[in-house]
Amino acid sequence: MSSSVEISIIVPIYNVDPYLYQCLESIVKQTKKNIARILVNDASTDHSLHICEYFRKNDVRVIIINKKKNEGLVSARITGIQHSTGNYVMYVDADDWISIDYLERMYSIVKKYNVEAIIPS
Repeated sequence: MSSSVEISIIVPIYNVDPYLYQCLESIVKQTKKNIARILVNDASTDHSLHICEYFRKNDVRVIIINKKKNEGLVSARITGIQHSTGNYVMYVDADDWISIDYLERMYSIVKKYNVEAIIPS
């Protein structure tokens, strides 16, 4: 894994274009900068892929994996892990969004308490 990327964010995507822009915007605007953004388009038939491409065009840290066949959430997450470069992995559902300092706060907890995983409630 690359030492410059500390966290890989994996976003499984399937036909979520009404929510996807807000989700991806919250990810690219994070105050923590050394993160990879891995978008796994699970053969969406709506405009989800176009939204992903818009974000990739504006941020070189965005990686799009475009699956040709829909295989479900678990498969999309596994595909994302296979392409991850960070020391840590985080999942964000495509119909959710995170606060601008979310990753910075989570990372500080990991370092402060020397934990391997955080499961927010």
